[in-house]
Amino acid sequence: MGPKGDAPQRSDAQRNRERILDVALAELTRASDVPLSAIAKKAGVGQGTLYRHFPDRETLVLEVHRHEVQQLVDSAAELLKTREPDKALREWMDRLADYATAKAGLGEALRQATSATGGPEKPGYSLVAGAIELLLLANDEAGTIRPGVTADDFTLAIAGIFQIDRHDDWQSRATRLLDIVMDGLRTGAPGRR
Repeated sequence: MGPKGDAPQRSDAQRNRERILDVALAELTRASDVPLSAIAKKAGVGQGTLYRHFPDRETLVLEVHRHEVQQLVDSAAELLKTREPDKALREWMDRLADYATAKAGLGEALRQATSATGGPEKPGYSLVAGAIELLLLANDEAGTIRPGVTADDFTLAIAGIFQIDRHDDWQSRATRLLDIVMDGLRTGAPGRR
């Protein structure tokens, strides 16, 4: 959503907004207390432009998080259009690991923003759960995973990725963990239908 609700933004305003979100994600991942002026400068926009899009720190942090969640959620359906269900699920799991790493970096900024606004404890979780359900249903219908796996089962099974220290060799550790989870999901699958 843009600064004026549902009104479409000019293309340059949309590009500025996207650049601010990209820079804010990178900077807030490094330090939750990064000054907004530093984000504006690195995004190549003035502070007025940043504040037109995001009137305060909490709004910016929550929008960075919402933007990341939406990209993750949207990718589930996109992957299912171009890949077999089990390949789409496994690739989406890698994207979830990338998201988990970004969220770990944003964690403190997100906690501050939600406590300052009285916002939800888990913003975006229902959207992610919906993407998980979409992927699991496609795999269940294709016979590529064991029947009856729920979004809650899946979330509990992959919860370890949220515990991996992002400063270590997190990518290889996450890949190994997610491969183990995927192998477990395939065990007992009825076979491709």
